[in-house]
Amino acid sequence: MKKRVVIAGGGTGGHLYPGIALARALMRHDMNIEISFVGTQKGLEAKVLPREGFNLKTIISAGLLGKNKIARWVSWFKLPIGTAQSMCFLIRKRPGLVVGVGGYASGPLVLSAWILRIPILIHEQNSISGMTNKWLGKIADKIAVSFKESSESFPKEKVEVTGNMIREEFCQPKEKALPRTEVPFRVLVLGGSQGSHSINMAMVDALQSLSEQKENLHITHQTGEADFERVSKKYKENNFSSDIRPFIDDMGDQYRKASLVLCRAGATTLAEVTACGKMSILVPFPHAAHNHQEKNARILEAANAGELVIDEELSGPRIAKSIIQAMEEPERLETMEKNSYNLGNRDATEKVRLLCMELLEETYRQSGRAKKMQGNYVLSCF
Repeated sequence: MKKRVVIAGGGTGGHLYPGIALARALMRHDMNIEISFVGTQKGLEAKVLPREGFNLKTIISAGLLGKNKIARWVSWFKLPIGTAQSMCFLIRKRPGLVVGVGGYASGPLVLSAWILRIPILIHEQNSISGMTNKWLGKIADKIAVSFKESSESFPKEKVEVTGNMIREEFCQPKEKALPRTEVPFRVLVLGGSQGSHSINMAMVDALQSLSEQKENLHITHQTGEADFERVSKKYKENNFSSDIRPFIDDMGDQYRKASLVLCRAGATTLAEVTACGKMSILVPFPHAAHNHQEKNARILEAANAGELVIDEELSGPRIAKSIIQAMEEPERLETMEKNSYNLGNRDATEKVRLLCMELLEETYRQSGRAKKMQGNYVLSCF
């Protein structure tokens, strides 16, 4: 009998990729598990999931936090529509488990699962729990959290501190580093799945300050679609060894090659950086809900695993200074890499998978008992 799991969430890579990591882990360990995703047409999931080979059911949904009055009312209007779509999908699919990984679609689907008495697991990625997950935590059966700091937001008996789920390609044992003198110093620049304009412009501005180092420097830069042409042109004008892309698909390989990562401080990005044991320059997104990205970044800063640069202090010379220091002080870089690696939760996906299997097995055990009782009742009627 097929065991069906529905994973809800997306919008950004930070919500989507943990769900993909979990889906792959579940399917790898049990070929009888069937995975479906629920998201929105406008989210990243609409592009990524078909390419990854997963089915996606889209619903109408939108966020509430940070919206003006009219947009908030529109979002409230979409909520019952998305919930109705979710209920119809769940009734048709009849899954044994629903997993919420965050994003606009997570709320309506998890609420529908609760109404239909389908077991629920939610995953909180950030050190500060989101408003939706706080509410969903009251109705979920299990709650997996990435940081122990966020566990206080949920009922104690439901919470497991697992770390953030990441794809298997990031969970390999740390390779012995190549001598710094034998390879170019590789900087990996990320701004999230859609890119970051402020990081893009600061990095372009830093090229002039890095001109003396460019013979020993290679930069791989994920720009997002909006800034791609502009950023590519600047690298060519300054004659830098570079690989500029709107979106990086082979992220595991790029992390492995990187000597230093310049990035935002979303929970999934930090989970990947630490799993790979990389030093990072962290520029938290200043408009993140409850300023959670800065709080995420300060955990790495306190462990001497990364540098924190506030977005309003971000500039070309500031970024160039950090890159040059990392190039010129290999012992400091190595220490920060070790600290980063020690923070990594490379078994987080497996921990969440085991929680899912507990809920799934209980569901199908109860289903089997119910069918047996029904069969005994039918026999007793003859």
